[in-house]
Amino acid sequence: MPSFGGPGLILVFLVAAAATWIAGVYLSRATDALDDRLQLGDALGGVVLLAVAGSLPELAITVSAALQGSLDIAAGNLIGGIATQTLVLVLCDRAVRGDRPLTFLVGSLTPVVEALLVVAVSGVMLLGTMLPASDAIGPFSPASLGILVVWVAGIAILGRLRQGEPWTVTMPGSASGRRRRRDRHPKVTKPYAGRSTIAIAGIFGAASLVTLVAGVALERSGNGLADLAGINGVVFGATFLAVRLGDHQLAVADIFGGNAFQLCLFVLADLIAGRPVLPEAGPSNAWLGALGIVMTVVVAGGVIVRAQRRRAGLGIDSIVNIGVYTLGIVGLLSLAR
Repeated sequence: MPSFGGPGLILVFLVAAAATWIAGVYLSRATDALDDRLQLGDALGGVVLLAVAGSLPELAITVSAALQGSLDIAAGNLIGGIATQTLVLVLCDRAVRGDRPLTFLVGSLTPVVEALLVVAVSGVMLLGTMLPASDAIGPFSPASLGILVVWVAGIAILGRLRQGEPWTVTMPGSASGRRRRRDRHPKVTKPYAGRSTIAIAGIFGAASLVTLVAGVALERSGNGLADLAGINGVVFGATFLAVRLGDHQLAVADIFGGNAFQLCLFVLADLIAGRPVLPEAGPSNAWLGALGIVMTVVVAGGVIVRAQRRRAGLGIDSIVNIGVYTLGIVGLLSLAR
């Protein structure tokens, strides 16, 4: 794609971004409908289903890079998007109606547990970058298997929490919206109420395909723009998952769910490459992984602290994360010298 030149890459990037955003809307609606029809349960319908569909571009690029032996690209593709996807919550914060920030409105501690899951799998991932490639279980890095185990355990815990939170917390002024995707939205009709389950599954599949193709084009064109600018391509990894329907808790869950699941794809990358991928990540990708952890902790802290004021339309946690992300990119550029 760099051969397209700057204007061509920008056009591809914009078209792919628009297609990915529109497909994301259809994916979210289809997920709600399938969860309601099939009673998938929140652990699957709310976290896994959207996370899997949203990670299709990363899956395609990771498989391609692993087959070509470009293990650093495979690692960077999975690690680099976590911080950027967390930054999407800043856009969600700005889009929230009213005078309260997103983290104030969430109204539940469950997103804090989801953030802990992101931190846990990211921590295991960082440990894996320090292991030598010779430390392997067959083709797998112990860290890759550890990520999968931690993620499965985390999803099981979240599933139990959604059945009944073992705490009583009062958060005056919150507006969490739906806590489960199968719940009826008070202002929006049930999606695809007149369609058959097979038709809804077809919509989900078609939207997933658009997400896959447009997502790959988005990331490839983004990497091409980065190459032209002299910036490492791991900086670019944007996926738009949040849909604003007033479901503030679910919007945060979509971001954290995608970030946690994405790192599970290291198991597949190891299998295809025939050897551990994480040891090839390098300091730049490890830096971005740590940056994602810091930004996730900031959001979780915002949910707990519940600052009420917005400045320039943003909560204090969003402002902090903009600063953290900016400093992180400055540090990344310093590492690339």
